[in-house]
Amino acid sequence: MIPAPGGSGDRARILIVDDERANAQLLEAMLAPDGFLLDSASSGEAALAMLAAVRPDLVLVGGMTSGMDGYELVARIKGNRATRNIPVIIVTERDDHAELCVRVRNLLRRTAHGDFHDTYSGRLVGDLDPATADLIASERLYRSAFEAAPVGIGHIGLDGSWLRVNERLCELLGYSRDELLGMNAREFVEPEDVARQRAPFGRMTGGAPDRHVVDEQRFRRRDGTFVWARVNVSPHHDARGDAQHYIAVIDDITERRTLEAQERQSNTMDAIAQLASGVAHDFNNLLTVILGFAELVVADADVARGHGDDLGEIIKAAQRAAGLTKQLLAFSRQQMLHATPLDLNEVITEMAPTLGRLIGEHLEVSLALAPSLPLALVDRRQLEQIVTNLVVNARDAMAGRGKVTIETGCVELENSAFHEEPVIDGHYVMLAITDAGTGMTKETQRRLFEPFYTTKEIGQGTGLGLSTTYGIVRQSNGYVWVYSEPGRGTTFKVYLPLAAGDVSMPALGAAVIAPVPQLVIDERQALTAN
Repeated sequence: MIPAPGGSGDRARILIVDDERANAQLLEAMLAPDGFLLDSASSGEAALAMLAAVRPDLVLVGGMTSGMDGYELVARIKGNRATRNIPVIIVTERDDHAELCVRVRNLLRRTAHGDFHDTYSGRLVGDLDPATADLIASERLYRSAFEAAPVGIGHIGLDGSWLRVNERLCELLGYSRDELLGMNAREFVEPEDVARQRAPFGRMTGGAPDRHVVDEQRFRRRDGTFVWARVNVSPHHDARGDAQHYIAVIDDITERRTLEAQERQSNTMDAIAQLASGVAHDFNNLLTVILGFAELVVADADVARGHGDDLGEIIKAAQRAAGLTKQLLAFSRQQMLHATPLDLNEVITEMAPTLGRLIGEHLEVSLALAPSLPLALVDRRQLEQIVTNLVVNARDAMAGRGKVTIETGCVELENSAFHEEPVIDGHYVMLAITDAGTGMTKETQRRLFEPFYTTKEIGQGTGLGLSTTYGIVRQSNGYVWVYSEPGRGTTFKVYLPLAAGDVSMPALGAAVIAPVPQLVIDERQALTAN
């Protein structure tokens, strides 16, 4: 039997609120073996009336479809001074009842322990001298502030082990209190941050600072993501002045660091775009002069008879150079686009035979196209260039063997720490192109969209394909990101704005296109892929 909080020894009382009697009976049957005193109410109004008459130790709120809903009932309970300290659990249809019973038992035990501690402390205070009573009251006040603090607070031993942590720190790192107390602070800090801050900061991870230290560093959460934190570490000394442990106050600054990184990335790309635009315009003017004079010379029949082939090569080279300036202008978002509503599935399907010839006989193109895809607002010619650029990159990354997957879908984006640039929230049409190639390091990914940056051998590329893709997508009010790891392939994802308000979220179908001019799609496979 689990006793009621407060140390009275009585059985714990639970109020079950659900307008479906069958649900309430099921909960009663699950909880009865633990010896709880169980009351039931079929509406929020009835529950409030019972709360006024008999104070339960816990309230379970199920689904209520008539009158006051569960969330309003909880707000009323927590808004009343007399009932706001009563624990409340909202039960949903997805809750496993066995797990729910465990939650109920644990919550009541924890509440009982807390109430007993406060009651016992209060009795002690009354029996002690004023100085000791003040000390106990001060400790209780510190404990309350420690747990309610909006920042993570931890006491760290000289060996780096967590000695005490508050609830906010548990939330930041994604671990329970019991789990953290069995771990070391070093486990959460990135090694490169430790190396960078070895002297004079970062010593909360195992060193021994003799003064107050402030760091900004990353902590790895349980799910593998990172949280940027501003860490204030102070040594706690005994009466002789020897450090006993350290107090770390950890403030989550991930959002601030994300905004700063986004601004730096945006400023860098804008500066490169301005430079590219200026170079493109000046170079284009020079090419105009070269082409003009070359054509004048070719018009001279005598000169043409002796040097026609050479002049032809000069003209072709100048024309190819003019094509490069167009790519630079695309990156700098200075070109004219003619955006129209387009069906990405239709465009990609029409391009598939050409892509098959482009990538060669040892590669295949696999399509995973979402049915009923909303229309995207984009220039068709530029969209075709984007697809071609990314598919050619995928081919080169796989050394001519493997599979390239082209995927479409409708997704919702929101601005978050995962993006290196600010994002306008909303729905977008997604185009993803994935290869099984060599992959890229983080350093390569950071420079990937810069003009003339290439990882290919000299003479194998201009370094403008991805920068052109970036410029077209950004000028189209979209986004393009890369996801890659060395040895694990690469995925480029392009997000384009919708042309209409249809934001249905379709399931993905799949079809495989052989790397030959003939295109065969198995419609039954596409319809039953999911």
